[in-house]
Amino acid sequence: MEIRVGQVAVHAVEHGAGRPVLVLHGAGVDHREAEACFEPALDGAAGLRRIYPDLPGMGRTPAPASLRSADDLVDTLLRFADEVTDGTAYLLVGHSAGAYFAQAMAARRPERVAGLALVCPLLPGVREVPEHRVVVGAGDIGDDAFRGYFVIQTPEMLERYRRYVAPAAALVDEAALERIGARGALTPEPPPAPAYPGPTVVVAGRLDSTVGHAAAVDLVHHYPHASLAVVDDAGHALPHEQPELLRALLAEWLTRVERSL
Repeated sequence: MEIRVGQVAVHAVEHGAGRPVLVLHGAGVDHREAEACFEPALDGAAGLRRIYPDLPGMGRTPAPASLRSADDLVDTLLRFADEVTDGTAYLLVGHSAGAYFAQAMAARRPERVAGLALVCPLLPGVREVPEHRVVVGAGDIGDDAFRGYFVIQTPEMLERYRRYVAPAAALVDEAALERIGARGALTPEPPPAPAYPGPTVVVAGRLDSTVGHAAAVDLVHHYPHASLAVVDDAGHALPHEQPELLRALLAEWLTRVERSL
């Protein structure tokens, strides 16, 4: 589907029916990675309408010149959420940069967000980022991007990378992302924006050589109803590498969301 939000035509795919779940992918990819990782984790839960947009400048969503900052991008996502949810409180799931934007959305419209899930979140306080280390495989398959992203380097993970990650590279509007990234700090920066009070889960990879896990651990003190998992043998590609654990963590989060409604 395509939803026009001001000058931006947001492309998205959706599955299921019920309470909306907006799933935001990271930088340099498109909805296909989020869909491949989170559909197995969410499609078993009844009554969820899972919505996977391409973020502006990626996939099939353009980023017109009017989008000049991360704040502009968040405003676009909030208006997109208003359009596709028709006023219904929705769940927010974000991976990497998608989690960065999801935090800002929840901070600005907490009454509209029924639950918040942050997976390998990009955060302004990133620190103590470990060196990349392969834990499964010889490190001799795939291209440099694959070898720098996955810590579990098996033929199965390489196939997932080739199907769901690599194809998006050709669709990235690098100039647009550079323009938006030049003003990439959100206002207010999350955190210390006002704490989102709803059910929250934070999942980080102990071996994440992109954003680390130390800053993610801090979030458990910021969100009053947050569960935290730091997963060993997982890097920034945690949703690919630890699907069963991710499914269990999201299932527990969904239980808390339903209890809070």
